[in-house]
Amino acid sequence: MPSRRIIRPAALPDDAEAILNVFAAAKAVMRASGNRRQWIDGYPSLDAVAEDIDRHGAYVVEDDGTVVGYFAFLASPEPTYAIIYDGEWIDDVAPYHVVHRIASVPQAHGVFRDIMDFCFAADPNIRIDTHRDNAIMRHCIAAYGFTYCGIILLANGHERLAYQRIVNPI
Repeated sequence: MPSRRIIRPAALPDDAEAILNVFAAAKAVMRASGNRRQWIDGYPSLDAVAEDIDRHGAYVVEDDGTVVGYFAFLASPEPTYAIIYDGEWIDDVAPYHVVHRIASVPQAHGVFRDIMDFCFAADPNIRIDTHRDNAIMRHCIAAYGFTYCGIILLANGHERLAYQRIVNPI
């Protein structure tokens, strides 16, 4: 029987241990695939999750009641997206949502697609970014139909590759 996957709002402290386990599993996959510079120094933390919850944008992905993924789905504006280098957004005027901190356990397949399907059901204009070394996420982003738009800088000055997808643009 196939698993029953649901996406629901995250809750602290109830989901804390499960979310930290998902982050740890995702970091292990990153490191094994050569991505050693992203998600370092204790990031992402439960403080980041708490901020996502405060912004009404923290979600967990469950398979048969077990948390197998986490992501933040946050309404614009995203301050780090105000300036983009070496490119431009597809649409730099319309409101959008941003997806951050996507993580899943390696044995759960199709989580990225399920997250994106959930997000696009809520907003047709989505932006996302990732580290240059995150080949797995870059592949997932491209496979879902996002367009590479340029480079943004995080608050700490680190660069990220930025993407946008608009479903049925006018």
